[in-house]
Amino acid sequence: MVILMSEQMENYMEDLRKWLAETADLEPEEMADFFSNRLSGYEQHMAVWEQSYQRFAGLLPKGCRNVLDLGCGTGLELDRIWQKYPDLCVTGVDLCPEMLKELEKKHPEKQLTTVCTDYFQYDLGCNRWDAVISFESLHHFLPDAKGELYQKIHASLKEGGVFLLGDYTACCEEEETLLRSEYQKRRKRFGIPENQFIHFDIPLTLEHELALLRKAGFRAEKVLDAPNEATLITAEKVK
Repeated sequence: MVILMSEQMENYMEDLRKWLAETADLEPEEMADFFSNRLSGYEQHMAVWEQSYQRFAGLLPKGCRNVLDLGCGTGLELDRIWQKYPDLCVTGVDLCPEMLKELEKKHPEKQLTTVCTDYFQYDLGCNRWDAVISFESLHHFLPDAKGELYQKIHASLKEGGVFLLGDYTACCEEEETLLRSEYQKRRKRFGIPENQFIHFDIPLTLEHELALLRKAGFRAEKVLDAPNEATLITAEKVK
């Protein structure tokens, strides 16, 4: 079994290196533009995570009232959460205005506030939220930026509040290092300003993701790390 797993990882890494070589001349798209250009087929494309959305919704603690969703997009995770907790008050933050409009159209009856901005710059507040959530968004950013954001999230939660993270994680340190190196090369090659977000995956390993969360003060635990599903993590603000 270990041999099989090793062979699968080697094959995966070989395919990844080939893809990076094939796309080396393609300039990464600006983040909001990437999603705007794919809006019509976005929800169909993301349907692959349906099981993960269902599991993610089940992790939200009972008694939550105010929830902040970072990188909410069209609200696929919120579709499932509102099925379970229909009276939840949600603030959704996203860079893409077209996606936020789709979210508002889907849920006109819900207690929903949308904010079109960079969530690294958004004022999360202090002791404000029962839960902060993010699904398939944070793997686009470097560890230092994520670490600072996790500290802000920790401060923004009420005592006993929880940060729920559903995301893509690197299979190994080799993948993490390779993608980050390629990300930096492409930014330099195409002269992309430091303050411009681009759509390029730079996930951390699960171990490194958990370490960042714990450094920010969370009691963080993996909930699920299964093939063909997003990695799900609960990070609790302990008293």
